[in-house]
Amino acid sequence: MTQTEFLHLVLPFKDKVFRLAKRLLVSKEEAEDATQEVLLKLWNNKSKIESYKNVEAFSMTMTKNFCYDKLKSKQAQNLKIVHSNYQDHSVALQKQVETNDSLNFVEKLIEALPEQQKLVIQLRDIEQYEFNEIEKMLDMKPTAIRGALSRARKTIREQLIKTHSYGLK
Repeated sequence: MTQTEFLHLVLPFKDKVFRLAKRLLVSKEEAEDATQEVLLKLWNNKSKIESYKNVEAFSMTMTKNFCYDKLKSKQAQNLKIVHSNYQDHSVALQKQVETNDSLNFVEKLIEALPEQQKLVIQLRDIEQYEFNEIEKMLDMKPTAIRGALSRARKTIREQLIKTHSYGLK
């Protein structure tokens, strides 16, 4: 596999690898390091890469495992999960502040979820993976994925209603 072929293969999902790493590791710098490590491992094993059915799913699994290993080595149970890849530069400042506040609040709700629910909501609702792809990445049954996603969404919805009285007139 040439360098150009490799780049054509991995560049489309490189940002997804970074976002998952950032979700798990919080630090932008650590997420960049994790992304670089995963891509380096893929490059070093480029001779085997064509034997994988779904290189993107494989790389997401590698990212998840790499990040978990990094977190275990640091015993970083108290790190918070942050999602900050949404930016809209075309809106007024007040709207931007409101949007950032809303995103920060939802981030806090997501960080309070159990680890499995965090991963499922990240992969399904933020990264927009299909259930069968998530099943392969997390080695979970489809019913468990749907259940975790449902519980995560319900928890977030209940907290939004409780805090902001959404839907109540």
